[in-house]
Amino acid sequence: MKKTRIALVQLNSIFAQVEKNLQKISQFVKQAYKQGADIICFPELAVQGYSRSDSDFCSEPIPGPSSSYISSLSKQYNITILAGTAEKNKSGKPYITHLVSTPGGIDKYRKTHLGSSEKPYFSEGNQLPVFKTEKAVFGVQICWDLHFPEVTTIMSLKGAEIIFAPHASPRIAGSRKDMWLKYLTARAYDNTVYLAACNLIGSNGKGSCFSGGIMVVDPKGNVIAEDFNGQESMLVVDLDAEMINKIRYEKTTTMRNIFYLQARRPELYREMNE
Repeated sequence: MKKTRIALVQLNSIFAQVEKNLQKISQFVKQAYKQGADIICFPELAVQGYSRSDSDFCSEPIPGPSSSYISSLSKQYNITILAGTAEKNKSGKPYITHLVSTPGGIDKYRKTHLGSSEKPYFSEGNQLPVFKTEKAVFGVQICWDLHFPEVTTIMSLKGAEIIFAPHASPRIAGSRKDMWLKYLTARAYDNTVYLAACNLIGSNGKGSCFSGGIMVVDPKGNVIAEDFNGQESMLVVDLDAEMINKIRYEKTTTMRNIFYLQARRPELYREMNE
């Protein structure tokens, strides 16, 4: 990994106002570009806004109008853009998808774990890819995915050094910061990854209100940056390559700098698949 500057946005996305939401995304991309960011991450379903029951009618194919627009921004500003979108599914319910748009093209991650209230309206993804830039390897997990430890472990074993965690978590769920401190720090520490989370904020125009929040955790499980100011904003953070390189790629036997996953014993974990 090389030193990587990331930007995270807590965004107020109004449902079905795609053009307005894309204008906001464009503005934040320009700001991130001016601050030298390599990657910018927006929350879950940031393009269309979050709605369970109505997402199907405004879902889009990939490639499609919104993904093509975001791709043009990536090329124009030479930046990787991660943005949540409702992806049209020809054979069923739409996917909760996160675009991974680099200057070289578009890829995607489909949310693999749906909450019980989402299952009637969305389809589950079935792949756990990782993505590469010139500076880092990263994975994307969307909201509920982070509650399943195996997902982060698989991505880390595939080489991910950063996990981006876009959310659409409502205020009624409670303090986002308190919840994130319980499990995002564990995911980062156990798997030796940077964990970078952001959330939708404010009303979606359909009666739901999101709590916002941005948090970045280092591979030692320490919170190195956060923003819970209660309003739409962007946080830019430099990720130190030396820390993760020392742990992940330098051979060591000291507990201070050790990649725990190298000591796994998969033969003992077979019961998990029974």
